Amino acid sequence: MSGKRSIFEEVGSDAPTERSTAETGVIDRGRRGARGAIRLWLYSLFALVVVMIVVGGLTRLTDSGLSITEWNLVTGTIPPLNLADWEAEFAKYQTICEFTQQNYSMTLEEFKVIYWWEWGHRQLGRFIGVVWALGFLGFAVARRIPAGWTGRLLLLGALGGAQGAIGWWMVSSGVTECRTDVSNLRLAVHLGLAFVILGVIAWYAMMLGREERDLMQARRAKERKLYGLSTGLLHFAFLQIILGALVAGIDAGRHYTDWPLMAGQVFPDRIAAFGAWWEDPGPVQFIHRVSGYLLFIFGIVAWLRGRRSAHAHTRVAFNAMMIALTGQLVIGIVTVLMAAHWHVAILHQLLAVVLWVLILRARFLSLYPRAQSLRGA
Repeated sequence: MSGKRSIFEEVGSDAPTERSTAETGVIDRGRRGARGAIRLWLYSLFALVVVMIVVGGLTRLTDSGLSITEWNLVTGTIPPLNLADWEAEFAKYQTICEFTQQNYSMTLEEFKVIYWWEWGHRQLGRFIGVVWALGFLGFAVARRIPAGWTGRLLLLGALGGAQGAIGWWMVSSGVTECRTDVSNLRLAVHLGLAFVILGVIAWYAMMLGREERDLMQARRAKERKLYGLSTGLLHFAFLQIILGALVAGIDAGRHYTDWPLMAGQVFPDRIAAFGAWWEDPGPVQFIHRVSGYLLFIFGIVAWLRGRRSAHAHTRVAFNAMMIALTGQLVIGIVTVLMAAHWHVAILHQLLAVVLWVLILRARFLSLYPRAQSLRGA
């Protein structure tokens, strides 16, 4: 027990008492988990998914997607190791319609090129799954997952598993059916889910970059109209990505290589045959072009509203989005003029990733504006 104190003794003149040294924020700290480490893990997954999208695009552009005609989760990781193995794989490929109707003059050496593209694409998918599993299990065993985040991180794993299944569903359309390419509808689903996964990872990383209490306070300053516009722009951009996949799936970008007209006309001749339009180069490319123009106009509307935001970070985010959108429109036109040459086509796809993430960031800052000092304002 401490001794008696004089009524004139200054408070705080002695060493702090046990009560004054009590540590604060222990409960909050325990709920935080390893936010920084999980965020770095998400960044690594994000980078891998971007690489996966690029490799997937190159696999499509090199017509390599049907080179492996089976799906073996474990044994499929081992490539052919000798001439007999290569000849066996080539023999399987020679039974499908892509070979019999299109690549009937292909040699074994040419087959190896397309095989390695598809094999690499599949192994990258497996590697992403391993990175997710090791990271999730590590954080879970160490009990470092923040409160409320276990289900979110499990969702990423579930989406990744679904993507693998959809990938084989897509490939099987060209193996079990007599086609010279995979179904472009299934390709669109496959690419669309890849962008969903990328968006979820980016959103989670942005949330983990700020404290929960900061997000709660920031949401009170939510800019509702700007958030609504950015949400609409996000959905519109996703639709345009799906349309782009439909174009790529049937090589529609190589059929009409003039701009702003299509084969010298506003409407291509085959636009009248509007039955299964997603399998016809004319309607598919026409709709993709028009959708791109409308997306650009919508983007300008959102950008003009974003410029009036009271928050500097939000204004910068919308400026970056508009720059990317303008660049994407220009690259899209160049892609048409160059008959979807693989160099410019893959740049067009990569810039779609950049635009997608920048729209997400603008939307995030509309929902959770960053506070700024009066000097900063």
